[in-house]
Amino acid sequence: MIAEKARFRSAKKIERLVGYRLPMSAFHGTTLEAISGRLNFDYLDPAVRDQLLSFFDDFLKCDCKESPLCDCPAKKFATLVIELRERGLEHRQISSYLLDEYGIDMYPTDLLSFLEDSVHVLEAIRDIAGLDKRVELEKKADEHIALISR
Repeated sequence: MIAEKARFRSAKKIERLVGYRLPMSAFHGTTLEAISGRLNFDYLDPAVRDQLLSFFDDFLKCDCKESPLCDCPAKKFATLVIELRERGLEHRQISSYLLDEYGIDMYPTDLLSFLEDSVHVLEAIRDIAGLDKRVELEKKADEHIALISR
């Protein structure tokens, strides 16, 4: 999933504050636990603090019992990437947005590959929906394909 490729640009600062080495992935369980429990946001510079608070608000808030170790953060991140593309941002712009908003570094090529894979999944959903005569699902899949592919 695309969330595995996301990493915090300020990872070293976060590591110093929590007192141990963190995995590269921003959505790794250890990193999510550090951000949601052990990190003292008061010691971060304002820009990084704002980015991490936005990350926390947008990806880590859910009602799951296992939170933040559930699948919700990664799913929310993937959904955001697709929504940004559907709004017209291209992969380089999405990469810049993620860095500005959340402090997340992403290679634009990783985003492009994810978006292409998403189109292939949607095409499969559309084809199966057509075989199963689920017209509404087929139509929605086509709409999403058109928005991502443009």
